[in-house]
Amino acid sequence: MDRDELVRYLDAYLRIQDFPQDPSLNGLQVEGKRTVRKVGAAVDAGEAIFRKALEEEVDFLIVHHGLFWGKPFPIVGHHKRRLETLFAGGINLYAAHLPLDAHEEVGNNFVLARELGLVDLTPWDVGVKGRFPQPTPLLQVADRLGQLTGMQPLVHQGGLDHVETVILVSGSGTGLLPKVDADLFVTGEPKHSVFHETFERGLNVIYAGHYDTETFGVKALAAHLEARFGLPWVFLDHPTGL
Repeated sequence: MDRDELVRYLDAYLRIQDFPQDPSLNGLQVEGKRTVRKVGAAVDAGEAIFRKALEEEVDFLIVHHGLFWGKPFPIVGHHKRRLETLFAGGINLYAAHLPLDAHEEVGNNFVLARELGLVDLTPWDVGVKGRFPQPTPLLQVADRLGQLTGMQPLVHQGGLDHVETVILVSGSGTGLLPKVDADLFVTGEPKHSVFHETFERGLNVIYAGHYDTETFGVKALAAHLEARFGLPWVFLDHPTGL
């Protein structure tokens, strides 16, 4: 498939122009081969991931966390090695940050919410709000999240033992905690500064891992491209434990 055609499709499908507040440089960040035969999907952009892409003969790598975040930096040291690895394989690097969090078909939050069994899903900031068909034990939800992510989540129970309404924001969502109006808030990465607020407001919060809550979007997007264009893909797993 032609690279530029694929980029145009992704830009439109993910609506990357709708997220001007995103510090990520969303879209094609590094240009590689013109013809795309194999797609790679990964959470992060890093030298180890790029080497895996090289080994897997990936032409087009989609990541959630790209290389460029609104500030210039010198191409020296590890930055130079990263780009050298991409150039060595002619690998195109495409980043989708907030657009891939918020997308209602292949986004991190909507995909995870459906896997968790939530219904009546509606967008909530860059995340999603939904509910369980019936009140569900909090610890049962935590166990299910652990099964889905492969990481045992951290549970801060400041509220009821059973939950029905849920807000889910993958990655680092604690900055949105003051807006939460649900029985349960699920996000990825814990932050010390919101610990007391959680219990003082009677909230339940489950931290299911920054990395682990953000594998869903890139995999769903790559699978979508395979279904639409017949492009084979591979997930390049490199867990951070965070």
